[in-house]
Amino acid sequence: MRNNCWSKPEEGNLQSAEQQQQQQQLPQLATDMGNDEGGGGGSRGLAGQDPEKDDPVNLKRRVGLVSGVALIVGTMIGSGIFVSPTSLLIRTGSVGMSFVVWTGCGLLSLCGALAYAELGTMNTSSGAEYAYFMDAFGAWPAFLFSWVSTLVLKPSQMAIICLSFAQYAVEAFAAECTPPSEVVKLVALLTIVLILLVNCYSVNLATGVQNAFTAGKLIAILVIVAGGSYKLVQGNTQHLHNAFDSFEDKTGGENAVKRQIFNVGRLATAFYTGLWAYDGWNNLNYVTEEIKDPSKNLPRSIMIGIPLVTLCYALINVSYLAVMSPLEMIESEAVAVSFGNRILGVMAWLMPLSVAVSTFGSANGTLFAAGRLCFAASREGHLMDCLSYVHVRRFTPAPGLIFHSLVASTMVLSGSIDSLIDFFSFTAWIFYGGAMLALLVMRRTRPNHPRPYRCPLVIPVLVLLISIYLIVAPIIDKPQIEYLYAAGFIAAGMLFYLPFVKYGYVPKFMEGVNAFLQMLLEVAPTAAAMD
Repeated sequence: MRNNCWSKPEEGNLQSAEQQQQQQQLPQLATDMGNDEGGGGGSRGLAGQDPEKDDPVNLKRRVGLVSGVALIVGTMIGSGIFVSPTSLLIRTGSVGMSFVVWTGCGLLSLCGALAYAELGTMNTSSGAEYAYFMDAFGAWPAFLFSWVSTLVLKPSQMAIICLSFAQYAVEAFAAECTPPSEVVKLVALLTIVLILLVNCYSVNLATGVQNAFTAGKLIAILVIVAGGSYKLVQGNTQHLHNAFDSFEDKTGGENAVKRQIFNVGRLATAFYTGLWAYDGWNNLNYVTEEIKDPSKNLPRSIMIGIPLVTLCYALINVSYLAVMSPLEMIESEAVAVSFGNRILGVMAWLMPLSVAVSTFGSANGTLFAAGRLCFAASREGHLMDCLSYVHVRRFTPAPGLIFHSLVASTMVLSGSIDSLIDFFSFTAWIFYGGAMLALLVMRRTRPNHPRPYRCPLVIPVLVLLISIYLIVAPIIDKPQIEYLYAAGFIAAGMLFYLPFVKYGYVPKFMEGVNAFLQMLLEVAPTAAAMD
């Protein structure tokens, strides 16, 4: 029995008999509409196969190994590697230490993802951390995660990526001047709408777009690596010598980098910068219900995707340093664009366009995963019921996708990129550490539970300790009000959990809202997908 948050609990259900009958008829409506000649769900079209007769409405398993790898790689490689090297160099103070951080971020992401692979094969429900917190800790920690992720983490991630896409897309056509912020925000909003339409139309189309854009960004990375290799062959290796020596900007200015000593707090914020470029390593766990044979394809996708991303990042950084000095990288607002201007000549416009392709694919994968989190939390009664409904013909979680897009659009209009990244990383690693703790708890409380994949115990312990460091060290080194905001927002979730979830209070108007949205969007309640 679901504990409904925004609609009446079953014992107090005030729905009319007519509304209940309409809800019961929607799965059959899905079959009837899908079987209509010329209907939107063609048997072999982008919308996927038609529903079988008497088949319950649920998410279908359409994500295979290739699409799983593309979702991981395509979401992780966004704008970070094309922009983050600048901030990471500033925060580490040396080329060698920046490589240590890039590699460490890759290893940390791989370790975290392997732990998530065990969790995802234990519980094949969509929702990632939400589902694992429910299993290990119960309802209120899971609610707090869904509260923060649905309203802040996933929408802010989407907003950052779309703003980055818009910046590079507009810059490709306005190379001689700085694009107006209004134009950038308008393009970002149109991007969100386009990605929303793709994801609402079908899972097949969304994964096809993800595969295509992942291939495109890998080609762009190949261009960078080839250009850097050419310069290395010519002997441009001077910037890689004495890599661990600190460098100093003799010119001064706001980007000046003074000689630094080792600092644990600064190192943690450097990891924030690198981990932003790696973020997305857990996105496949949000769509577990749609993975074909998840016990095999989930860990395989992780073991292929994350090392591939780490290798790409290492080669890209070497290529940058073969063309530019560390100080030139710091002075560049977009390292990849400056690299293209040095290497590609008249074809330099291809580089901002390639970055735009990369960020578009990352935004598509982010929304694909975010909609599933909203779907999973709503199905458990922790958000509005209508957000757990699935389109009766296309089997996409359309309400959850629309909700996330609306919140992300609001952030695009009101926010900026730089102010969100540290806040995002600080808050995200609170929950990543919580997922490691959940795995350790379930090793003790559910020792005999089937585990198709079992990661070494040292991995979740190590990731948990590192997550604690990433949370505590920046606060000790340089307390910022943003960290207090993050903690306060998490705690504020309890003010909504107690009345709406624990005690089941539901505003009367939500009954009509759910019914209206159900008919307007052609969506229906789901049955959980089973193996």
